[in-house]
Amino acid sequence: MTEIKLGYGNGSLPFQYDEARYQLLTLDSDAETPLTDVEIGDALNAPIQSPPLEDLFSSDDSVLLVVSDATRATASAQILNLLVRRLIQIGVSPANLAIIFATGIHRPVTPAEKLELLTPFIAQRVKTIDHLAHDPASMISLGTTERGTPVEVNRALKDFSHVIITGAIGFHYFAGFTGGRKSICPGLASSRTIEATHRLAMDFDAGGRRAGVGTGLLEGNAVHEECERVAALIAPRFCVNSIVDDRGRAVRIYAGDWRAAHYQGCADYFASHSKMIGTKRPVVIVSCGGAPYDINLIQAHKALDLAAHACSDGGTIILLAQCPDGLGHPTFLKWFDEQDAHSLEIRLRHSYEVNGQTAWSLLEKAERYRIQLVSDLPPEAVRQMRLTPASSLADAVVNLDAAAEGYVIQRGSALLPII
Repeated sequence: MTEIKLGYGNGSLPFQYDEARYQLLTLDSDAETPLTDVEIGDALNAPIQSPPLEDLFSSDDSVLLVVSDATRATASAQILNLLVRRLIQIGVSPANLAIIFATGIHRPVTPAEKLELLTPFIAQRVKTIDHLAHDPASMISLGTTERGTPVEVNRALKDFSHVIITGAIGFHYFAGFTGGRKSICPGLASSRTIEATHRLAMDFDAGGRRAGVGTGLLEGNAVHEECERVAALIAPRFCVNSIVDDRGRAVRIYAGDWRAAHYQGCADYFASHSKMIGTKRPVVIVSCGGAPYDINLIQAHKALDLAAHACSDGGTIILLAQCPDGLGHPTFLKWFDEQDAHSLEIRLRHSYEVNGQTAWSLLEKAERYRIQLVSDLPPEAVRQMRLTPASSLADAVVNLDAAAEGYVIQRGSALLPII
């Protein structure tokens, strides 16, 4: 028997498995070493399809830096520390710098999270701004896109001379990848703009997902393309996107033009974070990778979506997701009043909400697989979502077919199985 540790919140759960039955799916990128400050500085000095920072900013500029919230591991503390220092060296006054958190429709960043995301040194010296997607007073209208999407974004994006976007690149189950344009839309867009762009993931005429929308897809992806149109109206001056390891440390940096740097990072991420498998198997045991990827169920669903690529129809997926912040939205459970995924889709057609689409995606999987959830969520809430609550990993495994073969995935939010 082989024992491994599977991330669960800020800790881990041990799992012993027979290598004759289970295949451990790991990433070659797990062997990468964290970047030093010097190496990140080198990436800033050699930007992708962009002039260097010194040619883009001057002492007369005011600069808004966009940072992800606590649901993402982006190595922001290290990157922002270096980026702020570089801007000050160029001559930008600290009084003309500000940091805004791209929370989208997520909850606001807490004071403790700000210190962790920025370091106390930066948090105490640079003004921070909270984004409130449901607050019309904090938004500015930029018209509509050619597709008719109303563009409403945080007015701070227009209050500064230039905008720098930061974030991490990872898989996203309908936007293709995180990072890049998502710092602006949905990160700093109004709830109305977010709903309009995310609605494009659904094909309400044919049913189900729109063609071209899915994990690892950018070209022809209507959601990605519309979010990029919104971001283009802001035209970020510079982009710093990272790829992080299992501890949230930067192992690669893509700095430069906000489109080109992001595209190169996405191509590299797909190459290093997808795993070829021979066939789907009836059992998949998956950890989100621990905090922050299992901070709530809406975030944990992303690991479930990736794990489903490795599970045969009718099989069992055991998802380890502590969910200390609960479901992720107070109204999430209301969507599971519907009889099935088809009924929920009809409801979304007439009263679309972003979290309703996540509920549809979760319910669609619950109808295809037996999903056991090891979490801190109330069992009654888990059952309402058509999942099976398990008090422990051992409790979930005990009912499995003793002869069934399966996969074990340690970093479920970062690994895409491909047949």
